[in-house]
Amino acid sequence: MSNLRCRELEDEYLDLLRDLDGDAEGRRLAASYLASAHPVANREGTPTWALTPKVLSGAELGILREAAETMGRILEKVTARYLDDADFRARFCLPAELEALTLIPTGYDRLVPFARVDVLFDEETGDFALAGVATDSSLGMTSSVEVTRAAQLTETYRRFAERHPGIETFDVTGGVIDALRETYMSWANADSGTKHPERPTVGIVDYPESATASEFADIVERLADEGVFARLVDIRDLRIEEAGGHRRLVDSQGPIACVYRRVLLSEMLEKPGEGVDALIEAARRGLACVIGGFGTWPVSTNALFAVLSSDAVEGVLDHEELAFVRAHVPETHLLSRGCDLTPYLAEPERWLARPAGAYRANEAVAGASCADRDDWWRVLLGCAEEGGVVQALGKTYRSPVVLGAPAAGDSVDHGSEPVEVENLTGLFLFRGEFGGVYARGGYDGEIGPWSNRVTMGCLVARD
Repeated sequence: MSNLRCRELEDEYLDLLRDLDGDAEGRRLAASYLASAHPVANREGTPTWALTPKVLSGAELGILREAAETMGRILEKVTARYLDDADFRARFCLPAELEALTLIPTGYDRLVPFARVDVLFDEETGDFALAGVATDSSLGMTSSVEVTRAAQLTETYRRFAERHPGIETFDVTGGVIDALRETYMSWANADSGTKHPERPTVGIVDYPESATASEFADIVERLADEGVFARLVDIRDLRIEEAGGHRRLVDSQGPIACVYRRVLLSEMLEKPGEGVDALIEAARRGLACVIGGFGTWPVSTNALFAVLSSDAVEGVLDHEELAFVRAHVPETHLLSRGCDLTPYLAEPERWLARPAGAYRANEAVAGASCADRDDWWRVLLGCAEEGGVVQALGKTYRSPVVLGAPAAGDSVDHGSEPVEVENLTGLFLFRGEFGGVYARGGYDGEIGPWSNRVTMGCLVARD
């Protein structure tokens, strides 16, 4: 497509950086900002950050927006059919205890309030393949904003912006806040008892050992700016108590009317306790608005693409959505104990193995990365034993970035020389509407492919 300019714009940005001999002062300012901001880190490890951002033109942004929102409609329809149709539900192969939780009604209007759709996007052709969907505890919101702000402090950015006035960026955290507010206000019990329909007390619930603390702190601060009291809540501290004839969800600091559930459903079952029981009871009885509910879990699992690859969705999606799935969802197969693994063993370079449970980009094992066929065989056996999937390997797009700081464990000081990374583009959806980009990449290190991870900022230059 001749109107795609992403790579041209990024090369222009790199040229400006070279003209400034690496923009050492800009790098210092950006690093100083990030040192005082919310840390750029996530459950995938501590990534480095890029001094050069992802730069989209209006054409690329249009493709990505349409892809995200089309996938959002598909997620809503698949979740609705999952809730209504036991045969369709069985295709996700969830354990009975977990499946029972996913059927608890939420009491509000959207089935999937939040999602991040990851795509492998070719900046030069506009082609893309879906890589995965995260609806439970999707990461990268704060990191993408902070790294973008850091890049904007540099002289390189100033010169680029002079050439491209009207550059836009994404306020992803703001999108989360708006979606939380709108979802809570649509909740059936938003104004019951002592609850406040516009300023509920919000608990961001997770296990502290798994929580993305920097992202949660960012959301808490932004909510405070709007007069909403929010706090990070250890799920173990939750309980149900009765006061004034009303049962309510509380922790050590008091009542919680609105839960932003960031704890993974699978982790709740792995770590049972009074707090887990209290959260489930609060959702079941409508004692608190549990945003995310439990019904978003099925479409956040690695089984989703296997279901979409089957004929089961032909009566669920319309013709345009089916065409989207056939064009952009990679071939995916659910594995089970004793299934025939020969087709995947014969062509290891074609496949990724993903474990059962929630989609996480860093947990895939590529057949091509295994030491030998025996190693790949062991990966497949383990995946089949737990009910994981094999997924056709998508074609990644590689582009040069200049690092702002070396990745943890990176034995090479790349200085101001570009590093070629494989791109993975996260597309945020808030209540079905596109809300921003989480641009990241990876390059090989001593412990294998993608052992060094890079978070990039994102700019939109529409001129």
